[in-house]
Amino acid sequence: MSEAKRFANLASLGSRSPPRVGVTPADVVHHENKWRLLRYRPDHAAKARHRTPILLVPSLINRHYVLDLMPRKSFVEHLVAQGHDVFTLDWGTPGAEDRYLTFDDICDRYIGRAVRVAAREGGGKLHLFGYCLGGTLAAIHAAVRPERIASLTLVAAPVTFADGGLLAAWTRSATFDVGALVEAFGNVPWPLMQAAFHLLRPTLGLMKLVSLVDRAWDDEYLDGVLALETWGNDNVSFPGEAYRRYVEELYRGDALAAGTLRVSGRPARLDSIRCPVLAVTFEHDNIVPWASAAAVLDLVGSREKERVHLPGGHVGAMVSKSAAKGLWPKLSSFWAALDGPGPRRRAQAQV
Repeated sequence: MSEAKRFANLASLGSRSPPRVGVTPADVVHHENKWRLLRYRPDHAAKARHRTPILLVPSLINRHYVLDLMPRKSFVEHLVAQGHDVFTLDWGTPGAEDRYLTFDDICDRYIGRAVRVAAREGGGKLHLFGYCLGGTLAAIHAAVRPERIASLTLVAAPVTFADGGLLAAWTRSATFDVGALVEAFGNVPWPLMQAAFHLLRPTLGLMKLVSLVDRAWDDEYLDGVLALETWGNDNVSFPGEAYRRYVEELYRGDALAAGTLRVSGRPARLDSIRCPVLAVTFEHDNIVPWASAAAVLDLVGSREKERVHLPGGHVGAMVSKSAAKGLWPKLSSFWAALDGPGPRRRAQAQV
């Protein structure tokens, strides 16, 4: 039966209906230029109600719905079901005019306005969550504007670029002229960046194909793969001026870890972050080496800090079945404990 199902599913791939992605009900509560702030509607069947909102900051160059991939495979859906008040920043699609959008615009003004809107629902505070590059941006914002941040959670988010793997090596090479790239294209095209990510694991496409053929009989698996591929091929170009500074100051200068980065004229020093910090790292992350994400715990000024280190890769470890059973409940419990009565729990490290 499974063999017949496998071949039938493989034969129908071209005509198979695309999966529904990013469908957890939400309302737009703020919008500006291309970006929107979404607030997910509460689950009235949830057993708990947590007072402090959560703001999710996805990567600037990926769509936000990786955190709300599809029904039953959605981090957002899980949080809402646990009684959290969840907001997410949808970066939208930059136009040609956004080539002059600055790093300060994104890190300070855009995230800052999203924080202020969401924090109004929690008595002026919120839990700030950042994934991948979104985590780097969230950490920078928390370092510059810590007042409204009740806690900071970073998932696979690079904060030091001294040992940033192949991406760091490429951006620091003498032949990589970031100025010429920005002048030529304006916004850095997403196909160019996607090609660089593909070069990190050249055989990944073949591995995916083998897995797809092997498990094509499994409709649930197939839908999940197609949803993830939909997201993986729905990328966003990087605003040119912001990209120039990102490469020059973070990748080449390691300015965030060195404490020399400034945003809107203010120092972005990680040791000014005093709220509880949770860093999540993945052992087989080829995009953000785990050491570059774990380093934040040595740099922040927080007394309460925790690390969760898990097997898996950069994307799969965040959206897989194992994440739904382990990482997602861990994150929900982290925020719930901070909102709960009594003293906050002792800082700990999990490796």
